[in-house]
Amino acid sequence: MATGRTSAQFIAALRNREELIGYWSLLDAPIAAERLARVGYDYLAFDAQHGLFGYQGMLNNLLATDTKGSTAVGMVRVEANDLTYIGKALDAGASAVIVPLIDSARDAADAVAAVRYPPVGRRSYGPMRAQLRIGPNPADTHDETAVLAMIETADGLANVEEICATPGLDGVYVGPSDLRLAIGGATSTDPSVQDEFEQALTRVRKAAEAAGIAAGIHNADGASAARRLAEGFTFASVAADVVHLQQIATSHLEAARGGAR
Repeated sequence: MATGRTSAQFIAALRNREELIGYWSLLDAPIAAERLARVGYDYLAFDAQHGLFGYQGMLNNLLATDTKGSTAVGMVRVEANDLTYIGKALDAGASAVIVPLIDSARDAADAVAAVRYPPVGRRSYGPMRAQLRIGPNPADTHDETAVLAMIETADGLANVEEICATPGLDGVYVGPSDLRLAIGGATSTDPSVQDEFEQALTRVRKAAEAAGIAAGIHNADGASAARRLAEGFTFASVAADVVHLQQIATSHLEAARGGAR
């Protein structure tokens, strides 16, 4: 089993563009999160935008991630680029936030400001749970939390170099389903735009590298994550618990039916 990092160590590794692998969670299942946190992933990402839980679920899953034997820190994809949503995720103990639908450098700057306390940002002070493990002094908190901008829209891709150059931004994160639709795909997996999609990924990856920030991407499985890391992405998520639950249950059902014949 991998050795777990503190939040500060994880953020330092992220900012240093070290290779990190995470798992994506949609389910409000803290017991599952507790088990997943012990597998060896560097982070668990809880999806508050499309996930099947509210604030209490997010809090409970972050608590489960921090239990004995965990190798992972908790990360949250927030609902929107909003000061309140971002602040609540950080106050609940998230080590990093992934902010969706970033279209411009201005959007990215707003996300950064929501993560940092004054005078450098706009985050309201009240880390009711986070202060037990992150911070609580603002300068320490800034060292121990990260903000990642999602690149998943046509405007986000067009402005990716300026987004990556935003002061205080720690990294970008590709949402492949939305990005494929944004470049003209008829579906989130449309193979007819594969060449354009790969070109878009290269552009995002190179923009992040030039800016010296982390470059992450969402993946359906571990093999895809390995491929993207080999290409130069610095962190990759394997997604997602609700999908994998169905896949493994289906495979066992098929094996059982096949063996009974």
